[in-house]
Amino acid sequence: MKLASGRLLRVLSLVCLACLLGAGCDNPMKKAQEREERIMKRAMKARLGEEAAQPEEQCLRSFFTKSLHYTGEGMRYWYEEEGGFKDIAGIDYSDLDCKNCHVQSCDSCHADKQGDSMVISQAKARDMQTCLPCHGREGLTFKFDKAKGDKGDVHIAAGMVCADCHFGADVHGDGNFYTSMRSPGGVKIGCKKCHDEESGDAPAFDPETESHAAHGDLLACQACHVSNTTACMNCHFEKFLETGSRKGNFVPMKDWVLLLNHEGQVTSGSAMSLVHKGKKFLAYVPYYTHSVTPEGRQCEDCHANEAVELMSEGKKVTVFGFEKGEPTTWKGVVPLVPDLLDFVYLDKTKKGWKPLIDDEPAMVQFAAYGEPLTEKQLESLKEEVR
Repeated sequence: MKLASGRLLRVLSLVCLACLLGAGCDNPMKKAQEREERIMKRAMKARLGEEAAQPEEQCLRSFFTKSLHYTGEGMRYWYEEEGGFKDIAGIDYSDLDCKNCHVQSCDSCHADKQGDSMVISQAKARDMQTCLPCHGREGLTFKFDKAKGDKGDVHIAAGMVCADCHFGADVHGDGNFYTSMRSPGGVKIGCKKCHDEESGDAPAFDPETESHAAHGDLLACQACHVSNTTACMNCHFEKFLETGSRKGNFVPMKDWVLLLNHEGQVTSGSAMSLVHKGKKFLAYVPYYTHSVTPEGRQCEDCHANEAVELMSEGKKVTVFGFEKGEPTTWKGVVPLVPDLLDFVYLDKTKKGWKPLIDDEPAMVQFAAYGEPLTEKQLESLKEEVR
């Protein structure tokens, strides 16, 4: 087998030569990598079955096999971690259909038919309709914004597509294994990577504006520039398992945005509630809903707003409620202080949704490395700022 061709070597850089030549692979892993490999082994087992449990057994040694697009590790990791929903459901992730919703090969995004042949197409990968069938929450976001007559996302309005921001390592990975999109380095793109002095296409971030100077590095851009957050509430897990369908078995909404801590900054967040056999579960997460506004919030949208006023009086904010036979939702900015937030949990009957009559508290998980606001941060929000 002749290996002199530069083109051939570039192709072979994606795979393991030792595997191709039958020489085997005997590269010992460092101790610092052992935990990562154990997690990856468990993820691959859930993803592809027992035969693919060992990363070393993969014939294709591409760095793509460590990407989140390939492993789908985020959902599995938080589902199966201690305190995750598996503690209630009692079902292995490998037995759920969630594991099937991830990219198995380049063909999934790049394969396009031209005449009688299939070709690798960059245009296909840039088509948002390639992304949205899997990234359903983003599709739901755009649907909500359109139905409400909102301006929606400033980037979409400008004609941008997913691949204008998410390309390269965001899509194909960087050779490192991540447990979540929120793991440091899991997603490379950030607002300031485009909104800087060197970019001629996007307005540059100006740290000297009044709002930017007041908050400094304590606030992530999305805390002010994401209008509200898409949330999927009250997933009725029993009905999902029974019907095999998510449609009609949860309540989608987009009226509020939570403020929580992530990597030392206050950022936008969301929540997801689930019900299974009368048991309740609530997950809080940092979340970047693609409804970005060019103008940030006004001071009073966060400081001394209605939710903060209720909290100041020791009252709870009903983020998700149920009145007159219909789910209800809070509207506006809500500081994430768990003891001061209230969520109603519903059972699914033949006549529709019905509140669960149960005083047992929900199991609460802070997923994707999110953390609640501190007492000091809440006190700051109680102050009126004009």
